[in-house]
Amino acid sequence: MPTLLTKLAAYRPFTAMVVGDFMLDQEQFGAAERLSPDAPVPVLHHSHQVDRPGGAANVALALRALDGIVRCVGVVGDDPAGRVLRETLADAGCVIDGMLTDASRPTTVKRSFVGLAQHRHPQKMFRVDVESREPVSEAMVATLMNAVDLQLDGVDVVCLEDYAKGVCTTPLCQALIRRCRERGIPIIVDPAAIPSFQKYRGATAITPNRSEAELATGVDTPIDASAVHNAGLAAKLGRDLDLDAVVLTLDRHGALLEERGGEPVLVPTVARSVYDVTGAGDIVLAALAAGRANGFTWLEAVQFANAAAGLEVEVFGAQPIPLAHVQRAVLVAQRELAGKVRSCDELLVEVAVHRAAGHRIVFTNGCFDVIHAGHVGYLREARAQGDVLIVAVNGDEQVRAQKGAGRPVYELADRLDILAELQCVDYLVSFDEPTVATLLRSVRPDLYVKGGDYRPEEINEQDVLADLGVEVRVLGHRPGLGSTQVIEQINASRPPS
Repeated sequence: MPTLLTKLAAYRPFTAMVVGDFMLDQEQFGAAERLSPDAPVPVLHHSHQVDRPGGAANVALALRALDGIVRCVGVVGDDPAGRVLRETLADAGCVIDGMLTDASRPTTVKRSFVGLAQHRHPQKMFRVDVESREPVSEAMVATLMNAVDLQLDGVDVVCLEDYAKGVCTTPLCQALIRRCRERGIPIIVDPAAIPSFQKYRGATAITPNRSEAELATGVDTPIDASAVHNAGLAAKLGRDLDLDAVVLTLDRHGALLEERGGEPVLVPTVARSVYDVTGAGDIVLAALAAGRANGFTWLEAVQFANAAAGLEVEVFGAQPIPLAHVQRAVLVAQRELAGKVRSCDELLVEVAVHRAAGHRIVFTNGCFDVIHAGHVGYLREARAQGDVLIVAVNGDEQVRAQKGAGRPVYELADRLDILAELQCVDYLVSFDEPTVATLLRSVRPDLYVKGGDYRPEEINEQDVLADLGVEVRVLGHRPGLGSTQVIEQINASRPPS
């Protein structure tokens, strides 16, 4: 059965549409080392400003970072902030034909003032919001929906990001949901903190946090609520809004998934040093959409989104998380449970994830029967040649064929156990053929290495490596006892029977 890693290995670019409240996050940085002489307030000595797309714009950039082709539909004002926002989205490769200008309202700007304590640690001091929360006009809704209609062909998933800044009116939400349902396109909603979610009725899924869900349903849950309490909250939303799935985000506790007709599933998050939660909800929406567009189950999509959100809270401000970083986080979480030994099929899945992350893959092979210091030094040096070291180990029959009667001294399972304890080894795989050629053709490493007791012409797989274009490197020779000499010395030291 395909796993999340299998899906990640087969991950492909997709097309998404983002509709909603596009905003500009401005961060005014400076040193805050003294109080004002005329009032007990910190003084910010301004040094520089950083502009970041926020709200639906952050979702768009998050989707781009996850290999999405993104079409944006929203409203900005006829002002410098609106022009910066449009230019930033266009520079990131987003399609901005649906970004409309409304001169009657300002571009939404969240301006944060950030003081650097001891010139190192950024800390938000306060924020000023420039915005209008008035609903856009009926004429603007019609124009926005026309922009949707012109761009909906070929879209794999639609993200609706509502921050209650006036764009996501009930007529717009319902018209968008109808369009998506008619075309069989999933639409995932990140809702605003509002008393009713009825305007999202009929969407595919919704991703509120616990406080948003409580406000919309009128159901209070204690902050340390059990999964049962949270499941009741999610189930009510699913029934009331006719949704396929509800993803209830629970801060440090992870997320609760409630699918139509299914049992609730709590997806815990990895413990992290939370730095800044800004943009975490946007990342969850983008990652869920990317996962579903790639055929992930809802559970797999939530696991994927959890990994992305966990990385987001470790950076300052709303910042897109590259796909390779999310893949790496999922890979690490899976490996912690699975050890180092893999079947060939399992190994190929993880190799694909590493390759997508830009890792240099190093491969070596051998019998490793009676492991000694020479083996350890050679494997340590091999690992230093790249980012990932795969060690292929001969099966018992092949060791016997190569080394003779009485070998192997240690059976395959024992040899794998010993090698797995070496920090420099990332993956172990066994093979039963006379050479490792078949495995090499499957893995296609970047570098193949052998110990210094080999000469290049003695490498059995030389023709295969040349055919694949794999770099070959023979490491420096390490003098000392080899396995055969160790065994002979042990035998010689035994008293005669």
